[in-house]
Amino acid sequence: MTTVWKAAEAPARERAAAVREAVGSRVVRVDIALPDDPGDIDVELTLSDAGPVQVLTVRSMATTVTRSPRLARDEAEPQLFLTLQGTGESAMAQHGRHARLRGGQFAVYTTTNPYTLMFDHGLDAHFFRIPVAELALPEPALREVSARALGPGNPVAELTAGYLRRIADSPDLRSRAVAGSLAQPTIDLVRAALLSSMADPALGKASMESTLEVRLLEYLHTHLGDHGLTAARIAAAHHISVRHLYAVLSRAGVSLGDWLRTHRLEACRRELAKPRSRTRTIASVAHQWGFADATHFSRAFRATYGMTPRDWRNAKSR
Repeated sequence: MTTVWKAAEAPARERAAAVREAVGSRVVRVDIALPDDPGDIDVELTLSDAGPVQVLTVRSMATTVTRSPRLARDEAEPQLFLTLQGTGESAMAQHGRHARLRGGQFAVYTTTNPYTLMFDHGLDAHFFRIPVAELALPEPALREVSARALGPGNPVAELTAGYLRRIADSPDLRSRAVAGSLAQPTIDLVRAALLSSMADPALGKASMESTLEVRLLEYLHTHLGDHGLTAARIAAAHHISVRHLYAVLSRAGVSLGDWLRTHRLEACRRELAKPRSRTRTIASVAHQWGFADATHFSRAFRATYGMTPRDWRNAKSR
């Protein structure tokens, strides 16, 4: 279930207290720096629960958020937070380290130790809250990876960032009907990203294998439009053999060729339904999503959806 909370809906004289109560009761107890003028308090929270995972999107004015030593001694269940930066930049500090996040990067921190989050130019980010117990990582490991900018430069972390962004940006994926099934893959993938970022790669070996299926599928989603997306390339990107690739996909009930064709056709169908696509050729849309031959694409589209790509686009433009 997704709920949206807006500070503007609270009376001006109660707005600051309302923000602190909304964050403290629904997310975590923290100290929040707010403007003196209630009219300048601009905060919007979008919260979704996916089993043990909470997904939180925050838009707000510039602020600083602090978890003090007193609050860190709270006896509530320890939580790990992951901040996925949207536009702009932010910064965080924990365990004496400072991380600056840019778009596409993420970092983690735990509620059992003091931390500071700094959003000097406004807050535009997604947050994922996961119980520390669900990650099954020792405290020294969490301490090692906290307050470090992760993402580009680490293939697993980069893949995780893309996966988390798709969940956060999609209302359908945040719906009650779907979100629960994504909780465990989300936890597993975050664990793999953290372990892959540690100095000792042996720590992450078991977790990397356990998340191989979800990592493979996320890689396919991310590279759906690549014309050179072959089994050999996919296997090489994950340091496994082609035989192992097919075995993992088979266990997931996935036929690589059928999966690519189905998802590429669906991506083309969505694109052709958009008003902006009316000025594009059918061939360019097909090429964007991995089809090298426009004639083959048109035949496959008609066989799947019962009409030509042009008829579909015309129907959606009426």
